[in-house]
Amino acid sequence: MAISAFRLGVTDYFRWPTHQSELFTSIDRHLHRGGSGVEPNQAGNITGSSKQIRAVTESIRRAATTESNVLITGETGTGKELVAQSLHRHSARGGKSLVSVNCAAIPDTLLESELFGYERGAFTGATSSREGKLQLASGSTIFFDEVGDMNTLGQAKLLRAVETREVYPLGGRRPISVDLRIIAATNQNLESMVLRGAFRSDLLFRLNVVRIDLPPLRERASDIPALLDYFIAHFNSRWGTRIEGFDDECKAVLSKYAWPGNVRELKNVVEAVYVNSRGGMLNTGDLPPAIRDLTANCAEADEQLKLTEALFAMNWNLSKVAKTLHWSRMTVYRKLARYRIRRESDATM
Repeated sequence: MAISAFRLGVTDYFRWPTHQSELFTSIDRHLHRGGSGVEPNQAGNITGSSKQIRAVTESIRRAATTESNVLITGETGTGKELVAQSLHRHSARGGKSLVSVNCAAIPDTLLESELFGYERGAFTGATSSREGKLQLASGSTIFFDEVGDMNTLGQAKLLRAVETREVYPLGGRRPISVDLRIIAATNQNLESMVLRGAFRSDLLFRLNVVRIDLPPLRERASDIPALLDYFIAHFNSRWGTRIEGFDDECKAVLSKYAWPGNVRELKNVVEAVYVNSRGGMLNTGDLPPAIRDLTANCAEADEQLKLTEALFAMNWNLSKVAKTLHWSRMTVYRKLARYRIRRESDATM
């Protein structure tokens, strides 16, 4: 039933009995979707209700109504391409295909022909003319992913095309007019690159008209439970397997992990768990060993810090410490022994 509902467009569901906090979180998320006009799951799978993601969604809503160039910044795996897709889809050019250029994947020797195209006979092997990406994107949007990896020669030629809205194919004698909107993304600090002479300041000024900064997942950990539910629903719909989701303890554990690979890493972990699962409700035992060990270490470090803070706050009154942490006195004693925590006065006795 859940799989069928998702296929029909349902964006959330609850297990019975429903926790009040889950219901309020869902209501809040859907209210923000309705207010922005851009639904997260339809806006390039941008999922979450944190204030950071609400700010991103609002930026997308405002920028989509303009023709201004957009620069998207953020760490690897934060979803820069999804934001670009959402911007294009909700713009006046959304009826046409988004043209993407991965600047990090194109060799320097091929960048010019990829962007501007070439005429027949322009070089050995050019047996026919070919349109470049800029021509293909005319009337639509072009997305330069990892624009910071573009070489300086490519930057200079792109700058001219941005300014004049004209391109010269290799071997061509006349310029070709193009009508396009530019969205660029990078995980690098372009301002620092400008100071080092690795990126043109004039090109940065042209690209950085509207800027959208994507937060790393560790700064919006409150979105992790919603992302876990979304990815499970996605894989259930894609592969037709019935998995209920992650239990609350597992969600809490995964929310404490730093996720250096951001949302992309989270999705890969969910997929790995999904493939190896037999169905039902997933728990910490279903996590890959590497993630399970790392999250366990994070949980222990967090617990040790809380215990230490409570000890100093309560002046080592163990009864008050136990009450503050909602533990029994025996649990406090076990944790003190486990983490080898002692007062200096006790250690010198």
